[in-house]
Formats: sequence, C-alpha cells, structure tokens
Amino acid sequence: MGFPVSRFFVARFRLVKCTLTSGNVRVSEAFLELEQINVWRGDDAEVAALADVTLRLKTGESVAVLGPNGSGKSTLLKLLTGALRPEVKDGSSCRLFGDKFWSIDELRHRIGVVMPEEVARFEPHEVAFDVVLSAFRGAYGRTREMRFSRKERVAASRAVDRMGIDGLIDREFGALSSGERRRFLIARALAHDPEVLVLDEPSTALDFAASAELGSTLRELIGCGHTLVLVTHDPGEIPPEIARVIMLKEGRVMADGSSRKLLKSARLTELYGLPLRARWSRGWCEVRAED
Repeated sequence: MGFPVSRFFVARFRLVKCTLTSGNVRVSEAFLELEQINVWRGDDAEVAALADVTLRLKTGESVAVLGPNGSGKSTLLKLLTGALRPEVKDGSSCRLFGDKFWSIDELRHRIGVVMPEEVARFEPHEVAFDVVLSAFRGAYGRTREMRFSRKERVAASRAVDRMGIDGLIDREFGALSSGERRRFLIARALAHDPEVLVLDEPSTALDFAASAELGSTLRELIGCGHTLVLVTHDPGEIPPEIARVIMLKEGRVMADGSSRKLLKSARLTELYGLPLRARWSRGWCEVRAED
C-alpha cells in the first residue's frame, strides 16, 4: 500500500515577506541551556514531567520537538517561556539567554509563542489587526479600550505585512478562516520581533488547505532567518528546513540529532509504542501505521 501525499506538498504561493531585523541575526548564541533538570507539575506529582533533561538550543538553528501526548512537550514549552521553573538541585542548571533569572515580560519580547488554544481567547467580533496589537499588552481581547503608540502600530503592521495578511486587518477575527486566524496569531507572535518563535502543535484544528498554507509559512519563516522551535506529535509537520529533531518520551530526551537519522521506522516505532513505517519524499517524512 502506498503512502498518502503529504498535505504540505500542495502549498502554492509565498505567504511571508522577508524583513530581517535585529531579532533575526543573532546566530549561534544559546537561548536555552538545561543541565540535568527536573520539572514537576503540581505538588502531588509522583513522577517528574521532565526528568534529568540536558539540552542546548541556539539561535539560528530551527528544531522540532517531537513526542506523543504526555511526553513532556508542553512542560518543555512552559519552561522555555518562563511559565515553569525547574527543581533546584546540585548539578543542575537552567539558563534562558544566558541568565539564571528572568522575567516573563522580558521573555515575551524575546520569544514569540503561538498556541492553538489562543484562537478561543479572542472574541469573534475582535478586529483582526487588534489581535496583533494585543501582543504589546500581553492581553487577549479588549484592545479597543487600550491605547497603542505609533511605534507599536508600525511594528504590528510590519508583522502583518510579513505574513501577507494586510488585506484582512479590518475583518472580524471570527469571520476569518481557520488558516487566516492562525496566520494572525503568528503575526501577533512576531510583533515584538522576537529572537525565537515557538509554535505548539500549529496545525491543530486546521483543514487540508490551511495546513498546506501553514507548511509553506513555516518554510518561509525559516528561509527569512527566523529561529523556530516546532513542538509537535506529527513527524509529517516537520518541514525540510528543520534538520534537528529532539524526541521526548515519558519526560526524558529519548534522542536528539539529525532529522534524517531519527525520523526512521525503528525510531518512531520506539517513540510512539506502535509499529510505524516511515518514508522520505521531497524532504518530508511520511509516516503511517503498519498494516
């Protein structure tokens, strides 16, 4: 039985305009350094959500964090964005942009995050451009009651222009397609011109066409010099431009290395605990369950 054609192969047009600024040119500096860290989710947790994790992520290198539900992906994301902190113990350390101590406000400017649940945090009648502006207040909704400087409006306009959605800024957010809403959320994450862009399960709730456009968008963002951290459970979402994959399983780093070496049948079968068959085609990894 043959493999289905990847939904990303049908992307037909460019969505992102390259505008490289200071946030995109710092190359090879570590923005996340973890050394033997444990992270617990709740006081009653009996097992660490992340256990003995050692990891180093650099600007200028896009990576995919891959694993099944419950593998620790969301915990790593919260650690990366400063929402969680690791257990303090001898021999462990956690640094973000070289610092052991940081503030959420500072990280919000340096790391842009796109999560699928953000769509529901905006009222359907919210003006699409206001969704992007909300990034400057760390808020969701009620932007009509807020005042924004000319500098902030220019930055939001630049992010919208990068995503190729400037013709939709006056529409109501709820009237946009699922793919258009996701692109506005990416523009929102880009408004601060962050050094790192994190996308958590970006194709969740997207239809075939929207997923295809999203795949093209991710490729363009990397091509424009953005550092992406793609958090996903689906190997088929990982674009060819991402050459490094970090596999998480049961809160531990199962493997960390080249996507070509790790995205193979045996490795993926071990990661997900069921027989899988992988095949590469045009730079994408296609995976299906064994018959």
